[in-house]
Amino acid sequence: MPRLSVRHETWPLGGSFTISRGTRTTAEVVVAEISVAEADGREVTGRGECVPYAHYGESLEGVIAAIEALGAPIADGLDRLGLQRVLPPGAARNALDCAFWDLEAKRAGCRVWDSIGLPPPAPVTTAYTLSMDAPEAMGRAAAEHAARPLLKLKLSGPDDLARVEAVRENAPGARLIVDANEGWSLDDFVELAPKLAVLGVDLIEQPLPAGKDAPLAGVRRPVPVCADESCHDTASLAGLSGRYDVVNIKLDKTGGLTEALKLKDAALAQGYQVMVGCMVATSLAMAPAILVAQGARFVDLDGPLLLARDRPEGLTYEGSLVQPPEPALWG
Repeated sequence: MPRLSVRHETWPLGGSFTISRGTRTTAEVVVAEISVAEADGREVTGRGECVPYAHYGESLEGVIAAIEALGAPIADGLDRLGLQRVLPPGAARNALDCAFWDLEAKRAGCRVWDSIGLPPPAPVTTAYTLSMDAPEAMGRAAAEHAARPLLKLKLSGPDDLARVEAVRENAPGARLIVDANEGWSLDDFVELAPKLAVLGVDLIEQPLPAGKDAPLAGVRRPVPVCADESCHDTASLAGLSGRYDVVNIKLDKTGGLTEALKLKDAALAQGYQVMVGCMVATSLAMAPAILVAQGARFVDLDGPLLLARDRPEGLTYEGSLVQPPEPALWG
């Protein structure tokens, strides 16, 4: 009989992390575990990690309660596919969905990708995120990480052009993504986008607030624009036409790997490019996303690089190159 457990963990960051909505110094994650006693006496456990996000109406307490409420249904036979019907997309379903994937693979004695007929995942190159700060400070951070091939800049408004100019000056060889986290107006976008194109920016992520992004369909986009907060799951795609060129797939938005793989296929079929992103979390949260990141145009799975320490069995990062997970971590 499957047994569910859930816990909250706090992981200190290597410093403060600032976006347009605020600053944090820790990563607050929820870990779900589903354990089964096998006939030979072994106990097999599958794990999944999620990050509740207040901006989406989530809290640690609410996500933990939603997971705990499924203890009895899981013991009675609720499986990963049934989970998609009983929980909406979001952090709680993500932790459970990924725990089910991990459990299924361990019980079958194979890796997750083998179980669904995918080739073994290759290493991927991740962006490295520069926290929002004064232009001079972001320039110094860019110089420190200038050897990384892809930098992601958190922006917010008035000094954004100066921020990007400082980063470009100090990391002339890096590709750049800028992420406004819904912090711009349409006027900001119209003014900044052509200038960012001249600076060689590859992507602008979520410039306008979700739900107020329709004007993007009526303006020129000299830099490709990516939907993050505006794209949660496959159902979100219908509202993105003409506004965005790229969709950012995060497992905490899709509610796990199951829906993330569906969203990737649907987005590509509709002509979008794909970015695979993350919340600030440990390698346990990144590991399932490595599968989705295969062949993605942009990968942003740097959460563990922002922590003061990661899980002992965490992913291997060689600079910005991320190796696929070992079985001790996930899958």
